[in-house]
Amino acid sequence: MPRHTTDQILDWVYRKGVCDPAEMTNLSRSQRAYLTEHIAFKHGRTVAHQSASDGTQKLLVSWAQADQATETAGALPIVGQSNVARGQETECVLIPAESRRTACISSQLGCPVGCKFCASGIGGLEGNLSAGQIIEQVFQLGQLKGVDRISHVVFMGMGEPLANYAAVTDAIRTLNAPWGFGISARRITLSTVGLPVAIRKFCDFEIPVTLALSLHAPNDALRREIIPWAEFSTVEELLDACDEWFTRTGREITLEYILLGGVNDRPEHAEELAFHAQRIHANVNLIRYNEVRGMPYQRPSTDDVLRFQNILRQREVNVHIRASRGRDIAAACGQLRHEHASNVRPG
Repeated sequence: MPRHTTDQILDWVYRKGVCDPAEMTNLSRSQRAYLTEHIAFKHGRTVAHQSASDGTQKLLVSWAQADQATETAGALPIVGQSNVARGQETECVLIPAESRRTACISSQLGCPVGCKFCASGIGGLEGNLSAGQIIEQVFQLGQLKGVDRISHVVFMGMGEPLANYAAVTDAIRTLNAPWGFGISARRITLSTVGLPVAIRKFCDFEIPVTLALSLHAPNDALRREIIPWAEFSTVEELLDACDEWFTRTGREITLEYILLGGVNDRPEHAEELAFHAQRIHANVNLIRYNEVRGMPYQRPSTDDVLRFQNILRQREVNVHIRASRGRDIAAACGQLRHEHASNVRPG
């Protein structure tokens, strides 16, 4: 095909949201027929769609036919191979806020980290998503009614992004590229539970995205109680890697901290967290826990959350309480998948 056809196809997919070659009307009939025969631009099938009262929408996407995807040459990462088996599912969430439309997307099917308060890791890791499958989540969320375009992307869904490094960084390139979604690097956030070696490697990534560390506990003893992977790296090692990130990139990191009622929300925990944030020039996002059916953790009281925030502010830490979104549709990571699986399980 002529070189300009590439630009036309990319424009149809990423600008106009069209993935059916028959609708790409400025292509010749023979080109459309060829694309229909040889390229599948979309593989995921929505098996559940929930809408919350606050406008949040969540999709459960099945990759039942993903293993039949055909890898194609060129710059169309809507398609691609993965090691996700038939019938397996991932979640993605659209979070609207004023002029923002944020896509919260998954990087893996399941999660290897196994945080004890999170539904994503129930059943462990079942596979990595390809760059195409990661991108397709953004594409599908952008197709929802009332969404003009996705303005922000956060890798905070199912999975540990830095454990699927190649696919995630390839997906970020497409999200950021002028020929792709054209989303500013500063509007793309990657959240990691903490792999010091991978964080240091990510320092060399050419696109200056925002990095967030899911710390969730200010000391090793408590962190190992709630995050099994914490036994592989200490808080000190994580903070050293984050300090290197700040030194080498000049970009502040964000510490994500889920508050679990009566577990990690005490004043002494706030004091420790403030010390860490000051040391690495970090912002702090406090997240009130969304309860997951079958898990013992509780949502903290408003008074405890505000007290925690005030201690950090008194230590001159830039801290925000993230608004809880989609509580009425199981919007926490892995919840919809977990509950959907429970509802369809035989017996």
